[in-house]
Amino acid sequence: MISTRGRYAIRVLLDLAEHDTCAFIPLKDIAERQSISKKYLEIIVKDMVSGGLIVGASGKGGGYRLVKSPEEYTIGAVLELMEGSMATVACLAEGAAPCPRAGECETLPLWAEYDRLTHDFFYGKTLGDLLKKSEKTQDPANG
Repeated sequence: MISTRGRYAIRVLLDLAEHDTCAFIPLKDIAERQSISKKYLEIIVKDMVSGGLIVGASGKGGGYRLVKSPEEYTIGAVLELMEGSMATVACLAEGAAPCPRAGECETLPLWAEYDRLTHDFFYGKTLGDLLKKSEKTQDPANG
């Protein structure tokens, strides 16, 4: 299951992309627009800064902004940074010890296929894709 950390990180990135003016965007503005506690967002954006997703500046005119174009942010990379391994079972997690039952495990192909599907799905989607869908739904001509 994807926690609020992962979901909110995507919402923060999307908000930064939607309101990008090359200036830093105050966290309080993001928190208000997204209806998320500023205190909780402070914890999330700290990890996003240390993970290289965004850059922050303090003081007057401070806030956060993207470091790359929206098309360069894969949803999979964001989720893995915020959530850790996305492996469905422990034996498929990166760096996991070899499972002594792997050769005879009848369910391993099922989990491996599911892992490939979710990996390909989330790594095949970018922040830019979400931004385009968001713009289409907000466009009165599409109503």
